[in-house]
Amino acid sequence: MSTPEVFTPEPIYVSAPAVAKVKGLVEEEGNDELKLRVYVTGGGCSGFQYGFTFDDVTAEDDTVVEKDGIKVVVDALSYPYLVGASVDYTEGLQGAKFVVTNPNAATTCGCGASFSV
Repeated sequence: MSTPEVFTPEPIYVSAPAVAKVKGLVEEEGNDELKLRVYVTGGGCSGFQYGFTFDDVTAEDDTVVEKDGIKVVVDALSYPYLVGASVDYTEGLQGAKFVVTNPNAATTCGCGASFSV
């Protein structure tokens, strides 16, 4: 008898434009150890907000997603809020920025930077 297959959602999806931007920023810094850290903190107009930083340190309980030569890191506290989300990079009239599309968010604010669950 075979064991049933368990579906594990992708921790976080990273779009091609986000990969390209991360690669470019890592090259500019000249540090191949840099990873894009995506996290959730309290605050914003909807209760939680997304944050992005570059980090060359990975904690033991971080989740690391590798795509096309870059790494995206999510800490253990942010992971439940971000599992299944996607990270994109956009450039437009409101400037250039990383953007999270999150299926776990019940509501988001107008700027798209904060959410509630």
